[in-house]
Amino acid sequence: MVAASAAVIMGGGGLIAVNVYANAEEGTDQQPPPQSAGQQVSTISCPDVGNQLPEVPDAARGDVDRQLADLDGQITQAYGQFERTRDKESLLQPLEGKRRDTLDGIADTLDQAGARPEGLDSMAPCTLRADDQEQADDQEQGDGQEQADDQGQGNEQGRSGNGPEAGDFVEIQSVRPNVNRPRNGRNASRGTFTTKCGRNENGKFNPDNVIVAPGVSNGAHHMHDYVGNQATDAFSSDDDLANGRTSCRNQGDRSTYYWPVLRLQNGQDEDDAQADGGGKDQNVGEIQTPASVSLKFAGNPVSKVVAMPRFLRIITGDAKAFTNGDANANASWSCTGFENRQLKDKYPICPEGSKVVRTFNFQSCWDGQNTDSANHRTHVAFADPRSGACPRGFRAVPQLVQRIVYDVPPGPGFAVDSFPEQLHKPVTDHGDFINVFDERLMRRVAKCVNSGQRCT
Repeated sequence: MVAASAAVIMGGGGLIAVNVYANAEEGTDQQPPPQSAGQQVSTISCPDVGNQLPEVPDAARGDVDRQLADLDGQITQAYGQFERTRDKESLLQPLEGKRRDTLDGIADTLDQAGARPEGLDSMAPCTLRADDQEQADDQEQGDGQEQADDQGQGNEQGRSGNGPEAGDFVEIQSVRPNVNRPRNGRNASRGTFTTKCGRNENGKFNPDNVIVAPGVSNGAHHMHDYVGNQATDAFSSDDDLANGRTSCRNQGDRSTYYWPVLRLQNGQDEDDAQADGGGKDQNVGEIQTPASVSLKFAGNPVSKVVAMPRFLRIITGDAKAFTNGDANANASWSCTGFENRQLKDKYPICPEGSKVVRTFNFQSCWDGQNTDSANHRTHVAFADPRSGACPRGFRAVPQLVQRIVYDVPPGPGFAVDSFPEQLHKPVTDHGDFINVFDERLMRRVAKCVNSGQRCT
């Protein structure tokens, strides 16, 4: 990976370090050509502008979010063109021009709000990147492909042309136990609160992301599963969510829980094969309804927790981790019976009788003031992985632990939805949460957690 750096000077004199990653990989048109072993694939890598804007005035956030979504759409469109032509010479310069215009618009919006940044245009250029995973695993591709074909999953005809690759999978039994948790101290909050909201049996899907791209249809360019609040889409206001129906058994929990769908890549078209977020964004295959979904709020190993503020928004993981790097990646993959072995950048191949498990341990420290931030990250933080303590200035809140189980055939024949240029890599997995608990019920959640009870 080639890295460069630039500096963005915010109007208030703050300096934002910008990591610019070079990148390239493969993809597919709406009906992708089959891949062959050893085929060089490439993708588009562009600096993630949203991650580098921690300070955006409230009055400007709506316009900035829409312009950031425009940048994502430009990459998706360019990636589709690259898939068809493989002509990088006619691709990168026009894309850079479009991005520069949009970045100028973001700068103007922030200028009107009194916080004009300097140097945003340094993030206009994009690059191409080879799939280093495929290069590393060429010698193993044959064995992985034979296994996939023997099991009827992930064959040449069934697999999406833009990933994943055989090297994105690993036998869970070959992984050493790697889970270490901080020990509970004297003041630990040892209880849990479990909310039961179903498995999305009613099939609520959309390719929106109301946290990152409010007011933008297909802002995610991939399909999400939803449980909990049934009013959630790109245009949902806090009032809409507060008044929405919920799939949760406890009607005091109208929270929104969503994550990219998992698809079985067996050559069978899903209903969204010609829809935004589905086939139009190169997400193909049958959407799998989870076998089970557990939503549990846990405590902190060194302190009591405070109640979450209503409408707190938390994103865990990074939908663009393949091109951004894995600094914000946070999904864990495993198999039932082997959950002391967790994977971040590989999908698991589970033995017969074992199910695929996908776990999100959300950030559990809150800055005590904000329910969101411009980059949707800096208002919350992770506790220290060794001590369990929150960073200075942050308070522990009940930690959402989301565990999703799938009963899929063994072998490398499944993948999560992703932005097209992210190639369905497991490291791009992510979860989103908006707290719409009734305030009285949220106080009960905190009380249960602090008192060591097991509540539902």
